[in-house]
Amino acid sequence: MQKCIIIGLCLLCLACGSKPDDREGAVARVGDEYLYQADITDIVPDGTSKEDSALIVKSYIDRWATHKLLINAAEVNISDKRREALDQLVDAYRADLYTKAYIDELVKRSVDTVVAESELSDFYEKNKDNFKANGSLVRLRYLHLQKDNPKFATIRSKFFDYRKSDAKFWETHSMQMKSFALNDSVWVDMAQVYHKLPFITPENRDKMIVPGKAIEQPVGDDVYLVKIVNVIGPNQQAPYQYLKPTLRDIIINSRKLDMIKKIEKEITDDAIKDRNYEVYK
Repeated sequence: MQKCIIIGLCLLCLACGSKPDDREGAVARVGDEYLYQADITDIVPDGTSKEDSALIVKSYIDRWATHKLLINAAEVNISDKRREALDQLVDAYRADLYTKAYIDELVKRSVDTVVAESELSDFYEKNKDNFKANGSLVRLRYLHLQKDNPKFATIRSKFFDYRKSDAKFWETHSMQMKSFALNDSVWVDMAQVYHKLPFITPENRDKMIVPGKAIEQPVGDDVYLVKIVNVIGPNQQAPYQYLKPTLRDIIINSRKLDMIKKIEKEITDDAIKDRNYEVYK
């Protein structure tokens, strides 16, 4: 209700001194085109003040009018040759949008997006020489906790002498950590390392990121414990586990391309069969 009252007041102000419009529901006109009350009903967020609502409505109407006036001016002043070229572009763009939407829908319904582990690994083995790391990749584990943690000595000992049999210990003490990552089988890029371990920088990375290196880094009242498990340098072969999401995308995209080719061939063959498509020699 408040929106309607505010919009009405704003339109009344806009209409002052102008000829009343007799088109039912119209709030503005440019030439033969009208902007209607229904077009502006939802443009004002709930809770907006009367003053701000009026400004929002006026700004919207002004933008609408300016857009229409510019189109009208362009249609009058652009040469016929230029207009014909633009119309061809518009028609081509419209055709592309329709065909893309149609093909996308067919592909969405037809392409299997489940990729078996065996297919992923086979694809990787056949193409692994083509998969190079863009930057350094690291396997590590880390803990970030307070120095005065009463269990610090035990935590430190178990962290650097990490064993899967200590899973219960880590589950019990994880709430005491500010952050942590204990799964050192996962490869991560250096951007994630810099984000999680801010004391490691591009300047000291060669000193810090060394396979097998154990790090105990105090930062204020906290301390970071880090164990670097392995490192892969730029342009070296990227590991399978790191590439799995990318491999899946590549395989699915390949299926989509194959499906698109199949759709295009089938629709052409059907048109030839039904005599809807002929080539005259």
